[in-house]
Amino acid sequence: MTLQICVVQLNFVVGDMPGNARKIIDAAQTAYAQGARLVLTPELSICGYAAEDLYLRPAFMAACDDAVKQVAQALAGLKGLCVVVGHPLGDHERARSVSISRRFNAASVLREGEVLATYRKRELPNYQVFDERRYFTPGDQPCVFEVEGVRVGLLICEDAWFDAPARTSREAGAELLAVINASPFHIGKSAERLQRMATCARNVDLPLIYAHLVGGQDEVVFDGASFALQANGVLAAQAPSFREALSTLQLQRQPQGLVFDAQTGASLEAPSPQAELWDALVTGVRDYVGKNGFPGVLLGLSGGIDSALVLAIAVDALGAAKVRTVMMPSPYTADISWIDARDMAQRLGVRYDEISIVPEFEAFKASLAGDFVGLAEDTTEENIQARIRGTLLMALSNKFGSIVLTTGNKSEMATGYCTLYGDMAGGFAVIKDVAKTVVFDLARWRNAHDPYGTGEQPIPERIITRPPSAELRPDQKDQDSLPPYEVLDAIIERYMENDESIETLVADGFERADVERVTRLIKINEYKRRQSPVGIRVTHRSFGKDWRYPITSRFRA
Repeated sequence: MTLQICVVQLNFVVGDMPGNARKIIDAAQTAYAQGARLVLTPELSICGYAAEDLYLRPAFMAACDDAVKQVAQALAGLKGLCVVVGHPLGDHERARSVSISRRFNAASVLREGEVLATYRKRELPNYQVFDERRYFTPGDQPCVFEVEGVRVGLLICEDAWFDAPARTSREAGAELLAVINASPFHIGKSAERLQRMATCARNVDLPLIYAHLVGGQDEVVFDGASFALQANGVLAAQAPSFREALSTLQLQRQPQGLVFDAQTGASLEAPSPQAELWDALVTGVRDYVGKNGFPGVLLGLSGGIDSALVLAIAVDALGAAKVRTVMMPSPYTADISWIDARDMAQRLGVRYDEISIVPEFEAFKASLAGDFVGLAEDTTEENIQARIRGTLLMALSNKFGSIVLTTGNKSEMATGYCTLYGDMAGGFAVIKDVAKTVVFDLARWRNAHDPYGTGEQPIPERIITRPPSAELRPDQKDQDSLPPYEVLDAIIERYMENDESIETLVADGFERADVERVTRLIKINEYKRRQSPVGIRVTHRSFGKDWRYPITSRFRA
């Protein structure tokens, strides 16, 4: 006995039920023609992940029901084909025009125009970016169905991180675990995922196939890399990361049990952490811009490392024709910043414009001179420069329709080293979850690699090696206002991402003054972050859905 299985690793759009259904139908027909009799789509593939409060709307749930029927009817003539589709499921006895009392994160097995079986997710995650308990009721029953003589136990994502769902599937007769998923990417998640799924397979002594989503949705990115594991947890095959794929492999019944034929699957060497991170950022930009219908992007190019990195990501994601850069020099802009910005724009072939902000800056100072008489220049004048630039970029965005990419990194967002309505003005924050030290690492990595075939090093070496500066006052350097980035980023990671205490950090050798200063800055700048644009999440805790702290609070550790 041989069962051919196809994992449909696709990039769906939230709320585009007809379009998502069409993608599933086309993929299933292709897989069937190639001999597959079991097709697996990712978690909530019908509506995309995650639809958030759209689940609360009866019309949305009804549209999902219609899309499931659309897929079933379109594939009715494919004899013997089982297609697993993920979808939200409401109480069917409720009318479409009234609220639904219960909803489930479900998956249905479609065969020859009918729903053969439906599984309701049992373990609902409610941590990090997940809040499934807000929307869904947990199921409590296993789902085992048969295809080509193989009894398949169906699980959804979080179910496989717990022992009970897999065990009860085995007890219900499952010979193979099929796990459909929408598991957001963060650094290190792919290795963690493989390790846990291997443990799951070994615990029940069953082979496991993992069908994963790919693509970007607002602040989260899904990395694909679907895979198959033997019953002993050994990796049999793996699909590529960060791109759509139809991955087909054979499951054979041998004397020792069901075994995947590793020769039939696409098995890839694991990418480096930098390559994964780069692909995540590129995917996030490409899908946010594309799925929301923006004709292109624009950004302020300063000659510094952050805007250089964002530009390189944007070009890899969208191509040079959809990227526009604007250099906006002030009285404090160094000549080398002009030179390096022009050099990089020329290397990447993007449109480059220069708009001096000197006249606007002088006009602002003149308008405020009466109120500021007798007062020395300070951060007020620095912020005016940043806000002039933000206004110019947003004006260009309004006129031409391109979205502004902001260039602030996680170190700046943590400490408030950014200007409201200035460099924070824009529509999408590409590197808001990338620490400054990682910004440098990524720039060096991208210069040493050419994953998208651009043909040369995109970032001038001097941009990477010169000390970072906002250039808002004479001889300004970032480290005048912040601890060394190696220290700053380590404190942010341990305090903000891992919830370690101030005392633990001091005990481990950090200067108390640095720790108290950084943690204070994190707390008092929450009001800024609440007004920042959405951006790509690449760590296990980002400033976004992962981080929910009150702005008004008197608590001090």
